[in-house]
Amino acid sequence: MIRILLFLVVVFALGLGFAWLADRPGEMVVTFSGYQYQVSLMVAAVAVVAVVAAVMIAWWLLKALWNSPYTISRYFRVRRRDRGYQALSTGMIAAGAGDGALARKKTKEAAKLIRSDQEPLIQLLEAQASLLEGDHEGAREKFETMLDDPEMRLLGLRGLYLEAERLGDRNAARHYAGRAAAMAPQLAWAAESTLEDLTGRGDWDGALKLVEAQKSTRQIERDAANRRRAVLLTAKAQALIDSDPNAAKTAALEANRLRPDFAPAAGIAAKLLFRQNDVRKGAKILETAWKAEPHPEIAALYTHARPGDAVLDRLNRAKKLQEMKKNHADSSLAVARAALDAQDFSTARKEAEAAIRMDRREGAYLLLADIEEAETGDQGKVRQLLSKAVRAPRDPAWVADGVVSERWAPVSPITGKLDAFEWRAPMERLGQLIDSHEDAPDAAVPTIAAPTKPEKENVIELNPAGSAERPTAVAASETDEDDVAPVTATASAAVPPDGDAAEPAEEMARLPDDPGVDPDDEEQKSPRKFRLF
Repeated sequence: MIRILLFLVVVFALGLGFAWLADRPGEMVVTFSGYQYQVSLMVAAVAVVAVVAAVMIAWWLLKALWNSPYTISRYFRVRRRDRGYQALSTGMIAAGAGDGALARKKTKEAAKLIRSDQEPLIQLLEAQASLLEGDHEGAREKFETMLDDPEMRLLGLRGLYLEAERLGDRNAARHYAGRAAAMAPQLAWAAESTLEDLTGRGDWDGALKLVEAQKSTRQIERDAANRRRAVLLTAKAQALIDSDPNAAKTAALEANRLRPDFAPAAGIAAKLLFRQNDVRKGAKILETAWKAEPHPEIAALYTHARPGDAVLDRLNRAKKLQEMKKNHADSSLAVARAALDAQDFSTARKEAEAAIRMDRREGAYLLLADIEEAETGDQGKVRQLLSKAVRAPRDPAWVADGVVSERWAPVSPITGKLDAFEWRAPMERLGQLIDSHEDAPDAAVPTIAAPTKPEKENVIELNPAGSAERPTAVAASETDEDDVAPVTATASAAVPPDGDAAEPAEEMARLPDDPGVDPDDEEQKSPRKFRLF
């Protein structure tokens, strides 16, 4: 737009100039070689402009003629480059689509038209074509060649990392990821792999620095970064709790500041404060975490904050927790445990039953069984409660990748992933869980009606003299096919070889409470048998 305006301004200025000359008549006289040339001023101006234009055109023609070899070569070079880039583009599309043959063909075509040092993508296309053809060794050689080029180094490290992961060589994969993370912390794949390596080796300070670098490059959100920092600081506090309590306390308090609702951080911070007799601050930390989400470990630490407290004091502290989080199963269970220690069985039973009504779980029934045994010693009721506990849903626990742990850990023992443990109920067992109607006091007990004895049955009479005659069967004409008596072992032995073999009756499955028949008693019975079903 500006160039158009400038052009218009120049044209307008030239028009004004010629108009000014036209309004002022005059003559211009030129004497050359004894001749005198006299023309008007306007003609002279037009002649000057024509001469300048002719000189410019002549110069342009001479310059074009002088540069014509370079222009022609550049034309063919650009045309060749365009064909090369077209082949490169087609090859990349073919590699993405999984067409290895076309990718290899376009790689060769692009390599002929474009030099690889001018376009590094040719090396990438060649490596991708090798991977599609199954030539992993050739692909690794290409990736290793990329390490010499600063522009392609990260791409080469990425390819070598993926190949190491494919081969299961985690050490090599983490080595390549570490080199890439040192060069570019914003790379997610490199940072995550390096973070797993650092946490696996227990280098919590190095992991914290890496998370800080991720946060500064805006690779992860602020909340996610604070969560990771809290986990790493808690892990650091756990590692230093015995060797350097002061450093562990600093790390735990920082973790609790970042995530006040994180139970492991609150627990270890409160534990370190209790060791230094700062009960008030430790209790405040636990109360804040309890209000966010009740947890059995928090309740245990809170009730045992002072080792010398009496059992009634612990019960009062448990009730204080219950006031902070009412109508919660963990609150009732905490009070029930403290009441059991204080021998207040009525309160313990009431709170345990309330916990069962709010959240039916295994631990509540086990606690109720402990209360029953401590108060009455009724082993029948204890066994009944234990039976319900076996079939009840499991208590929440720290679960990561299918592993159930009694205590929290910063990384998964299976995959090494950071912050993999979650506080939740493990996967339930197959089979029917406890139902609500089982607690009904007037539940009717199902009974099994005994079948009626058939009026007549088939009996095989054996020959008392032991003769070789075939025993005869006396069959009632009115009996059904289902009422046929089973053939005994003795009768089976008495059947002659040329007779039809009798199939022995299938042994009836025993009921769970059926003790069975003693073999000695069975031998003394008469061969005349009676079939129930």
